[in-house]
Amino acid sequence: MANLMRRAATNLAQGARGFSVSAPRHAKVSVLGAAGGIGQPLSLLLKQSTLISELALYDVANTVGVAADLSHIESAAQVKGYIGESQLEECLTGSKIVIIPAGVPRKPGMTRDDLFNINAGIAMNLAEAASKACPDAMMCIISNPVNSTVPIASEVYKKNGVFDPRKMFGVTTLDVVRANTFISELKGTPVTQTQCPVIGGHAGITILPLLSQVEPSCTFTDEERAALTTRIQNAGTEVVEAKAGGGSATLSMAYAGARFAFALLQAMNGAKNIVECSYVESDVTDLQFFSTPLVLGPNGIEQNLGIGTLIDFEQEALEAMKPELSGSIAKGIKFANQ
Repeated sequence: MANLMRRAATNLAQGARGFSVSAPRHAKVSVLGAAGGIGQPLSLLLKQSTLISELALYDVANTVGVAADLSHIESAAQVKGYIGESQLEECLTGSKIVIIPAGVPRKPGMTRDDLFNINAGIAMNLAEAASKACPDAMMCIISNPVNSTVPIASEVYKKNGVFDPRKMFGVTTLDVVRANTFISELKGTPVTQTQCPVIGGHAGITILPLLSQVEPSCTFTDEERAALTTRIQNAGTEVVEAKAGGGSATLSMAYAGARFAFALLQAMNGAKNIVECSYVESDVTDLQFFSTPLVLGPNGIEQNLGIGTLIDFEQEALEAMKPELSGSIAKGIKFANQ
């Protein structure tokens, strides 16, 4: 599994310059929440990809200016801004990938659950629009709390009769990016070659880096394993506190979102062995939604690689996360059906 994951480190560079085993299929990509702290740098990264023919930027305000700014960049993708609900359908129509970073960011003292009442409604409304305008698109959800917003969007698609579990993704790539970076810093491994699968969810103890499966193989003391796991789980809070009220993890999240989008674009164009972790509907555990490494293909998920063999520390952490993750899933499903 980790051998396949090693390819993920090159997804951002390859996706930006374009990769295909045949003539590339240029795609329309829509970013919903494109004027925000994640949406703007994410759109900037996406603009560089030769596999994107049209970049459609939606938000409740300011997207015309963002689009005008990005349109001056010397890359092929055409950029257009859309503002407000009346323009949402036009933004989405024809999209092959939809990325949703919309919503309010986390502030000091806030948990992802604190965001639920605001962001859950935003995610549901945008999923409703996408399920009607571009039901076959790959749906990539960044809006927190991902542990709940992905079940919300999935329920919306199910109610509208268009749900395809191969195409609904919660973007947890940032947890992998952080794990790779922190492991490299601690152990001195080359950061671009360090690969650690991260399973579970996308908040606190539901984030479980599988340090026993890192490549290149590393040894950790019990103290190192516990401390590193905790740091990866709380890395979002680390950024929120460092910004001291000035925002959350926007730049690193934009990088991670672009990396995942480029992985999808490569897979959609026929590249093989494209592997990324993502939070999806799953039967790997007794939880309905769960993040694991996935092999991506032209139609989304080709294979769920599961969790592999866990050591005792990881098995205990897996069991410990289940009540919280189960509750977040149930909360999202209830919200979507009330």
